[in-house]
Amino acid sequence: MNEDLNILILSCGTRNKIVQYFKKELAGRGHVMTTDCSEMAPALQEADKQFIVPRVDEPEYLDVILSICKENNIKAVLSLIDPELSILAKHKQTFLDIGTLPIVSESDIVDMCFDKYKMFEFLIQNGFKTVNSYIDKEVFYSDVEVGIISYPVFVKPVKGSASVNISKVISQEEVEQLFNRFDNLMIQELMNGKEYGVDVYIDMLSQEPTAIFIKEKIKMRAGETDKSASVKDEKLLRLIEDFVEKAGFIGIIDIDIFEVNGEYYISDVNPRFGGGYPHAHECGVNVPKMIINNLDGKTNENAIGEYEEEVYMMKFNEIEILRTFKSNK
Repeated sequence: MNEDLNILILSCGTRNKIVQYFKKELAGRGHVMTTDCSEMAPALQEADKQFIVPRVDEPEYLDVILSICKENNIKAVLSLIDPELSILAKHKQTFLDIGTLPIVSESDIVDMCFDKYKMFEFLIQNGFKTVNSYIDKEVFYSDVEVGIISYPVFVKPVKGSASVNISKVISQEEVEQLFNRFDNLMIQELMNGKEYGVDVYIDMLSQEPTAIFIKEKIKMRAGETDKSASVKDEKLLRLIEDFVEKAGFIGIIDIDIFEVNGEYYISDVNPRFGGGYPHAHECGVNVPKMIINNLDGKTNENAIGEYEEEVYMMKFNEIEILRTFKSNK
């Protein structure tokens, strides 16, 4: 058993719970370390060791992270923000060469997750129901005329996250205004139905899903689940198993799904811990433990659907007080 199992969580921000969960599961076997570009990131304070690093888009960023991994004997690294996932995936072999495992899907799969139209095409080609999406507004106008889709619809960036720059529009004039002002936009159907968030862990050794947790979203705030209820649905569990295996994901992912008239429509996939993951954890879906098992060379047993249902999560505000800060540079 590995006695020096250090884990690095990048761009920890406000995700204190994730840091706490990993520390609890490691139980002294190793250290949980964190990075952020701001010393005001609350989750930094939860870690055994913390580092202030450049912003993700700065040229020296990758070298700084690699140096931290080498100097601190980091066995696994994961990120909690989207832009960083592409970096980890693209440079996975560079990390592996220094003995650090990036917990992220392969680069082409990560890229597909962040290109909403590519994801739409993959879902359609593989027989999954999904939200009608258009990058050609003329095709969209034609479908409006024949009744395939109707206003209101969303206009959003093809590549984007955290519900940033999404506009709800009710007319062709509004669509034209947005397409004239911005590049790389798409039009997406507005779904009226229940919305679910699904946390999935795909074992990094067997490459098979070993945990799936479904929560019905009750209230959203800034693109994240604020209130939710745990639910079980065999049809949805089987759909998710089929989807993640066909797509080839590994590690932890978060999927957004709509239910309309008894049918499930896959929307977005975040190939990382989702903002609502603590709900899954508190209901018995322990992904940090599964990650540590994989790092120990152990394949996780199938625990799909093994969690409490009708449990509600409600986020609330907490504070962190910082009087002095020393980065472990």
